[in-house]
Amino acid sequence: MRHQSYLLHFNPKLSLNSAGKHVRDGLSTVLRTGNNVWMSCDERTSIERLRLTGTHELGAHCRYELAELLDLGDDAEVEIDIEGMAEAEHYLWVIGSHSRKRKQPKPDEDDVAHQIARLAEVKEEPSRYLLARIPLQLNPTTGDYELHREAPHPTDPTKTLCAAQLRGTDTTNDLLDLLAEDPHLKPFMQIPGKDNGFDIEGLAIAPDGRLFVGLRGPVLRGWAIVLELLPCEDKHGRLRLDKLPGATQKFYKKHFLDLGGMGVRELRQRGSDLLLLAGPTMDLDGTIAVYCWPDALRCEQDSLIGPDKLQRLFDVPHGFGATAGQDKAEGMALLDDQHVLIVFDSPTNARKPAPHQVTADVYKI
Repeated sequence: MRHQSYLLHFNPKLSLNSAGKHVRDGLSTVLRTGNNVWMSCDERTSIERLRLTGTHELGAHCRYELAELLDLGDDAEVEIDIEGMAEAEHYLWVIGSHSRKRKQPKPDEDDVAHQIARLAEVKEEPSRYLLARIPLQLNPTTGDYELHREAPHPTDPTKTLCAAQLRGTDTTNDLLDLLAEDPHLKPFMQIPGKDNGFDIEGLAIAPDGRLFVGLRGPVLRGWAIVLELLPCEDKHGRLRLDKLPGATQKFYKKHFLDLGGMGVRELRQRGSDLLLLAGPTMDLDGTIAVYCWPDALRCEQDSLIGPDKLQRLFDVPHGFGATAGQDKAEGMALLDDQHVLIVFDSPTNARKPAPHQVTADVYKI
């Protein structure tokens, strides 16, 4: 399918993390608000804001450190693995992968036994257990949206917008505690994400405040999973999960989708529909496609969505052969009702025309 290229310009002073990895090489989610496009890199603790600066260009790169907006504690400098963003009611919502991580062996090292042993090491990284909202306000002077820890409500002077995150401890949170007893997900909660274990990728929000959380894994007998949650604020200013009418598990619904064996990589709301970016759950090259789930926001109960209830809109090319492991579509934003912007993890050199630039693709829906 034909597409247009958009050129993304990043600020050289903000482009590299402490390990020297460029933000353009790990883009994991993307969202548009007004003239701004928000992005995150899965190996950072920040959110990047760009602005539409030309017909097919984004620039004016600005960075927001989440440690300055949320209470991250000891994890303030540990990668959060942000895999989803959404916007509603003057808040930007962010979610981490909530996944476990298996050590990567280094086949070129001489100590083969040690490298094999690395494959048995599974790390738990609580910094990934994040679900939070951050006040989002339009600056009328600059025309840019800005993030704040606290801000006055733009239309109701009796209210104050406050950053908040889902209740949790140093090792878990309310969502993980619930899913640890789920009959479908319990067996996968201890398995690393790239082994078809539990792994969040994708976040969308309905006008009434319900969150839709896409799972890259597990994929069960070819069926992907989208969770539906209803967060609310408790008396201490923290987020908790409220009871969800029609849910079998009381605090969340489960929607099973036949995406041809693929998992969810991104979610976007368009009216009562959800657009899904789908791709492999395992660490491999494979089909990546965009689907429409009609009337997704109107499911009154847990649901089983077969292929006849989904619309496969188009496939997205990915790396193979000499570019294996590259050009993996990870993030999708609605530019308008008819176009989506797709960004890529591990972009090929062909996507990097200059040291601090990368191209993204825009497709017509």
